[in-house]
Amino acid sequence: MLAALGASLAALAIPRVLERVVNGPLAAGAREHDTGALAGAVALVAGLGLLEAAFILARRSFVMLPGTHVEARMRVALYRHLQDLPVAFHDRWAGGQLLSRSMSDLGLLRRWLVFGMPTLVVSATTIVVGVTILIVTGGVLGLVYLAGAVPVTILAFRFSRRYRAISRLSQDQSGDLATTVEESVHGIRVLKAFGRGRDALDAFTEQADRLRRTEMAKASTQSTVTAALTAIPELTLGVALVVGVLQAADGQISVGALVAFFATAAVVNTPVVDLGMTLSMTLNARTAVDRYFEVLDTENDLTDPDAPVDLREPRGDVALRGVTFRYDDAAEPVLRDVDLELPAGTTTALVGLTGSGKSTLAMLVPRLYDVTDGSVRLDDVDVRHLARTTLRTHVAVAFEDSTLFSASVRDNVLLGAPGDLDDAARDALLAEALDVAQAGFVHDLPDGVGTTIGEEGLSLSGGQRQRLALARAIAARPRVLVLDDPLSALDVATEEAIETRLRTVLAGTTTLVVAHRPSTVALADRVAVLQGGRITAVGTHADLLAHDAHYRHVISSLESDAAAHGIGQHDDEHEPGTGRTEDA
Repeated sequence: MLAALGASLAALAIPRVLERVVNGPLAAGAREHDTGALAGAVALVAGLGLLEAAFILARRSFVMLPGTHVEARMRVALYRHLQDLPVAFHDRWAGGQLLSRSMSDLGLLRRWLVFGMPTLVVSATTIVVGVTILIVTGGVLGLVYLAGAVPVTILAFRFSRRYRAISRLSQDQSGDLATTVEESVHGIRVLKAFGRGRDALDAFTEQADRLRRTEMAKASTQSTVTAALTAIPELTLGVALVVGVLQAADGQISVGALVAFFATAAVVNTPVVDLGMTLSMTLNARTAVDRYFEVLDTENDLTDPDAPVDLREPRGDVALRGVTFRYDDAAEPVLRDVDLELPAGTTTALVGLTGSGKSTLAMLVPRLYDVTDGSVRLDDVDVRHLARTTLRTHVAVAFEDSTLFSASVRDNVLLGAPGDLDDAARDALLAEALDVAQAGFVHDLPDGVGTTIGEEGLSLSGGQRQRLALARAIAARPRVLVLDDPLSALDVATEEAIETRLRTVLAGTTTLVVAHRPSTVALADRVAVLQGGRITAVGTHADLLAHDAHYRHVISSLESDAAAHGIGQHDDEHEPGTGRTEDA
């Protein structure tokens, strides 16, 4: 900032030297020009010019490093906050909007910090100091120039209000466009399979055209104010020139003072003319900051307690007591007064018709959502009294919609593995997890477990992704394992082999399985029936078949679904030489 101010003041000092040169060594009628004084003045002007250049160089050098650091720190802070925010937040926000805030918005802010902010300071200082000099030294001419500031101020105020609204609209539309691209890339197989690529392109083109029209409105607004900010000072200078010439003819002002006035006005005019660009950059940055803090200021209502309970070696007893849960935008609760005991070391299958709340209940155990009422307890400790990292060290989850990351098979599987293991122990854990999950296909991949998986694992089949996701949950060595139908893409024989190995390797692990197939239910120690958001029965598969009519209806529905989708008819078939499987 000091370097920017120094450059501005050095530029404003040059006209003062020119005034002394014109009135002194170059004065009309002088018999002999003072060559020494003239040389000294030239040297002084050159020195001031070099000083201004040095300040500008210093300004750019000083601002680049901290500017990029600020951008990086803000980006990391946003990502950290996004990681900390609950799942409910991410349910509401589109990925493209978050992406545009973390990338393009912070890029706008960095450019303003590096260029816009110093320019704004230099411009403001130059205008204020320059106009003050013009008024003090130019008298009436200074007042004439000052009169032009009135329409400029009004114009800048109106421009700011209009441009800020357009800028916000433009950045929001950019976020929407990024969301569309993201969704299209993730759903490219669906678009191709249904031949809807042209429709997607038409919708994208319409969105892109809306953004183009908004950008054109921005450009039109900026060009209008730039034209006005160019014309008004030039017209003001034209009036001042006429008045100045008349004053000089009457001897009211010296020629040197007149030259200095217009030299100073030329210095002041440059930031005035650039004011439109500087204001637009500042308003873009302000909108970017507003959008950034719109996310960063979002409060996390799912936080760690001030004094978390230290639960290092839990037995694995899980209990849901009087649990009621309602999504933020829902009028009715999904779960009502749920009571369910999951004794340590047992496997409990959770069954119910579609929409009964099975997946929601499963997500309450690792506290991905907080209960609206009641409590979820681990070893009789309310999970809200545990640090989230501690809880999720003891509770691992495998979802039906398995998500993998753009990393190697090894990194994906060992994502939640204990961090205190040496390389040999991690390799042993990886091998065991892959074996339990029946994921031996990874050894046929080009680089084995070092093979990099494509974005979200889309280079693999659905069954392969599910087995790797299950291996990841197993490698976490949890005391409680929550399986939200993670084997839906597998045949019954593979599922049974996995369940058998799970019983051996995870002996003593409490398991909650959201079941969508009768074969899964039959492998559980106990079955809990969820009906209308309530647990209506708990017992063995045989007992419930004999005594619970709704359970028989649910099982018959599951059997019908399995038959309709051909589940369990074939084992995984391998494509020769590829290591790739296509699950039946």
